[in-house]
Amino acid sequence: MANIDVTTCKVALISGGWSDEREIALASGCACEKALHQAGFERVDFIDIAEKGAVSKLENGNYDVAFIAMHGLYGEDGCIQGLCEILHVPYTFSGVLASAMGTEKQITKTLYKAAGIPTPHGYEITKDQKIDEQYAQKLVDELGLPIFVKPATNGSSYGVSRVTSAEALPGAVKLACADGDNALIEKCVVGTEITVPVIGNDEPQALPIVEIVTGAEFYDLKVKYEPSSLHHVIPARLSEKAYKLAQQYACEAHKILGCRGASRSDFIVTADDEPVLLETNMIPGMTETSLLPDSARHAGIEFPELCRKFIEFALERA
Repeated sequence: MANIDVTTCKVALISGGWSDEREIALASGCACEKALHQAGFERVDFIDIAEKGAVSKLENGNYDVAFIAMHGLYGEDGCIQGLCEILHVPYTFSGVLASAMGTEKQITKTLYKAAGIPTPHGYEITKDQKIDEQYAQKLVDELGLPIFVKPATNGSSYGVSRVTSAEALPGAVKLACADGDNALIEKCVVGTEITVPVIGNDEPQALPIVEIVTGAEFYDLKVKYEPSSLHHVIPARLSEKAYKLAQQYACEAHKILGCRGASRSDFIVTADDEPVLLETNMIPGMTETSLLPDSARHAGIEFPELCRKFIEFALERA
């Protein structure tokens, strides 16, 4: 790759889509399109994959590479990746299998545990499973309060509830299952909330850890899209032991899931300096103030250079 000027590539910037994260994806797509132009790419076509004729445009556009700026279902779960594979278009970020596994939170938790990475105790519940008073109380007795209920396959804090009573559990599960089949009920881990961005393919590099500071009960949608300066502390205020361990776990998660290009793992660091891994994001937010780009900037990688690196990682894999 060192001898190839990737800025000569014709890029299909795939964004939009049909998930409840469509608007966020479009924001990421617009930011990445601008950054690619700033990095020297002259041939970048913005494709909202949900628009009529988008697939034909992708198929017939003679693109050298696709830059995927989609979040949630169809974008991070292997669907758009599968389309790119069929069309023989190299693409940024993880492949079909890694994307599919990374989107299913219960699968990722199984892999974390197999690798010895701490993750919260919990259960996966189907939308058809009855949560009666007895079962709700059983979960509360085992997991304690509060409990987090979240969609098993969604992202960006959609459908996530912080439950403080057994009576509220059925409603939270219904909300989490609104756009899918399963919900994840997890023990609440108390501590410092951090995220660890990772970039690269076979030899991933952990970027500076971001500590997330909010006045909310958790890092919800409202907080997530407020100015980053209000909520991001970089580098995170952790002990040296916890800092190194969190970066190690994030790189291990990147590798065991088979991630490519980038990932971002979210943790809670407990009072005894143990990073507990909540989930790994396959295509993190990609606006200039999003967590991964904000961290990269503190590592000396400006957003246009970061987007160029993602193209390089995609072509390296291809």
